[in-house]
Amino acid sequence: MKTTDDLIIVEQTFNASLESVWDAITDINMMRKWYFNNIPDFKASVGFTTQFDVTNGDRNFRHQWKVTEVIPYKLINYEWTFNEYEGRSNSLFELSENVNSTTLKLTVKVLEDFPDDVEEFKRESCIAGWNYFINNQLKQFID
Repeated sequence: MKTTDDLIIVEQTFNASLESVWDAITDINMMRKWYFNNIPDFKASVGFTTQFDVTNGDRNFRHQWKVTEVIPYKLINYEWTFNEYEGRSNSLFELSENVNSTTLKLTVKVLEDFPDDVEEFKRESCIAGWNYFINNQLKQFID
């Protein structure tokens, strides 16, 4: 993924309250059920950092997250870096309340280029991963 790439946007509507969706994306116990089950801790607080490992084959990806922006029940934004690889991106989760549902819009922006030779950092892989997490895992967890 490169800084010159278009933003990645994944949008999903849930038959749930704004509070329920907010909790699902910010409460560590809920996040472990649909997102990464090995997140050691998470707080919806600017400046909070966490890290955890995800392996794929013989490659390890030490995810390092830093929360950069929070407006409770509206949005949370955090940066992603990886200990073993160059590159930096952010993931902005925005919530909007509808009559009987809540819409989540995820926007991923690359802030520093990721390596070209790592399959997991290709744009298509990122799109597939976010669609899996938001449209499958989170949707099943909430609905």
